[in-house]
Amino acid sequence: MKQQIMVEPGKIEFQEIPIPELNENDVLIKIMRLGICGSDIHVYHGIHPYTPYPVTQGHEVSGMIEKVGSKVTNFKLGDIVTIQPQVVCGECYSCTHGKYHICDNLKVMGFQTTGMASEFFVTDAKRVLKLPDDISYEQGAMIEPMAVACGVFTKTDDLHGLNIIVLGAGPIGNLTAQTAKALGAKSVLITDVSDYRLEIAKKVGIEHTINTLKQNLSEEIVKAFGPDKADVIIECVGIKQTIDDAIQNARKGTDIIIVGVFGEKPAIDLAAVQTNELRLIGMLMYQTKEYLQAIELVHSGKIQLEPLMTKHFKLEDYDKAYQYISERKDKVMKVFIDVN
Repeated sequence: MKQQIMVEPGKIEFQEIPIPELNENDVLIKIMRLGICGSDIHVYHGIHPYTPYPVTQGHEVSGMIEKVGSKVTNFKLGDIVTIQPQVVCGECYSCTHGKYHICDNLKVMGFQTTGMASEFFVTDAKRVLKLPDDISYEQGAMIEPMAVACGVFTKTDDLHGLNIIVLGAGPIGNLTAQTAKALGAKSVLITDVSDYRLEIAKKVGIEHTINTLKQNLSEEIVKAFGPDKADVIIECVGIKQTIDDAIQNARKGTDIIIVGVFGEKPAIDLAAVQTNELRLIGMLMYQTKEYLQAIELVHSGKIQLEPLMTKHFKLEDYDKAYQYISERKDKVMKVFIDVN
């Protein structure tokens, strides 16, 4: 089978390797679609803080069950599935106290261990989730970023009646904003510097869209929500400017949830954090329950994924996909790799 390898930043090669053998608890999955996310782009440009090279990428995935191990009873040939990309130890404090998603020895497929960018992939059946038959492969490959969005709201109280700000209208920001509305938020404001991405946010029903290059964010927040501002702010970019925007525009006592991956360490105003009793809350990943919630929200039609789908590339054109993203920059949302 063909397998992608990023041997160093910006350099992708392919190798032919045997299809791995199955253990009794494993499944063999024919990989159909991979999504490229912002963290993958960081790896391509050599600025992801926790990824060594060489690495086989791919963690947003959909596929079809091709073969099952002798003790696997909950999957059959032809099932459409997605894969949870965490590899955890099961023994550390986090794993033994219900927080395996932040395992002390966490490895994520496509970053610290082999990802799914290959024609077939073998993994333990416990990491695999069946998708409804009427979900497309593209939708299936977007369950992982949807699970990120669902994971964000494990850090908050009930959203009903709350005003939410999402900083960044890329795929994760857009899905986070949509998920906030689906879970009962009163109103959502989303920001970006790209009119293209903000137009997509409007298409999927986000009522307040702010281009921070053209509009004064502080004034627009008050226009949208009144002097009490927002109840929760979610940072989905991973740059100094947006964390500064969050801190500067937070009501006293506000929770700021950090979702964006910071390639560079930002200097932040901790005096303002302290004085205003803000809470900076890191959000890394999800658990199975968030994956299941993501599948339900997508399947029920409460989340619109199609407006975020930008373009497809073949597996052997992986490098062209990154070039396309680099050239188009903010006019790209979700790019897919068609593996089979």
